[in-house]
Amino acid sequence: MLRENMTGLVAFATVARAGTFTKAAAQLGVSQSALSHTVRDLEERLGVRVLARTTRKVAPTVEGQRLLERVVPMLDELEDELWSVIDTREKPMGHFRITTTDYAADTLIWPKLRPVLKQYPDISVEVITDYQLTDIVESQFDAGIRLGEQVSEGMIAVRIGPDFAMRAVGAPSYFQERGKPQTPQELTKHNCINLRLPTHGGLYAWEFEKDGREIKVKVQGQLTFNTIDPVLRAAVDGYGIGYVPDGLAADSIARGELEAVLEEWSPPFTGYFLYYPHRRQSSPAFSILIKALCVD
Repeated sequence: MLRENMTGLVAFATVARAGTFTKAAAQLGVSQSALSHTVRDLEERLGVRVLARTTRKVAPTVEGQRLLERVVPMLDELEDELWSVIDTREKPMGHFRITTTDYAADTLIWPKLRPVLKQYPDISVEVITDYQLTDIVESQFDAGIRLGEQVSEGMIAVRIGPDFAMRAVGAPSYFQERGKPQTPQELTKHNCINLRLPTHGGLYAWEFEKDGREIKVKVQGQLTFNTIDPVLRAAVDGYGIGYVPDGLAADSIARGELEAVLEEWSPPFTGYFLYYPHRRQSSPAFSILIKALCVD
């Protein structure tokens, strides 16, 4: 029973988590028709429908949801054990998917992974940059990297970066023309560079705090981006005030290209953490990644 249904269970789990046959087929490296046929064969052998199909999306049926909750975690554990056996070889190997933000990828992940990937050529890493708070289990990521306050409950979390602050910054030429805001509320009178977050589809409200008082300001301006690097470049070019991590703005400030304002209103955030599910087996290859990313 198990042997003849193993392929079907893996196919079903991938489709159920991806939400569409198109995404699932891409993840498994098979055609949509072959994947659909595999799931249909599983349903025929079980005698029940496990997926409810529409023209745009698929979702587990009641029986499928039960299968997803009880059986699929066992498959995940089995896969982890297989990788663990493989990793007992002289050269650890494995493919790992990590979700993070572009800033963390540039400043924390890549600098720390460069020497590791040179040393272990059989370890491969897929880094997906996204501001959305992704469910790493549902989306089949091995780990996520987010600010400490954003890490989901029930995850193993280890710090990989120091605390940092956000800075409101602008070019000297902009401040000569428009003046410098003295309070966060005065930002509403300025041309500010917005950042759109995909989680809620809205614009990021700039967060400030002083003497225990917290303020969120919804700013307006000519430009909106969905990643942080263009915000910095637009601020350097004099197109308004941007709100960026202090580490990202440090070099531009040192060169005199930018000036920071409202610094007394910008206390540090808890830094970035690597997090992953408790159920995930810490194989030698995965342990190598964790150790590398946690280096100070």
